[in-house]
Amino acid sequence: MKAEPDAALDALVKVVFLAALEVHRILGPGFLESVYEEALAVEFRLRGIPFERQTPVGIAYKGERVGEGRMDFLVDGRLIVEIKAVSALAPVHTAQVISYLKSTGHQLGVLINFNVVLLKDGFKRIIHS
Repeated sequence: MKAEPDAALDALVKVVFLAALEVHRILGPGFLESVYEEALAVEFRLRGIPFERQTPVGIAYKGERVGEGRMDFLVDGRLIVEIKAVSALAPVHTAQVISYLKSTGHQLGVLINFNVVLLKDGFKRIIHS
């Protein structure tokens, strides 16, 4: 059973969703992921949302570091935000966020696909416990 995040973390997800919704409202679908990443960073700054961009994630295998990944955003030091601009989210996209959650010890991540007509159809909340 997955433990639900605290209310403050859930509230942060809503703030991120509203920022992403504004980006999607203005840009719409059809651009490259890098465009949405840049626009979302602008929106986070305008809204005073603390974030780190392209945050490194160390990858370990049997206790030894074997590589490094990069999260699109780490919001407020505790929410992983991974963005995509694909025709449909695939299981591998969810697996990517779960891997970041495991590697960092964070509990909650969101996966946002901007290449949809309605952003709510491209927004996925992912819990790791």
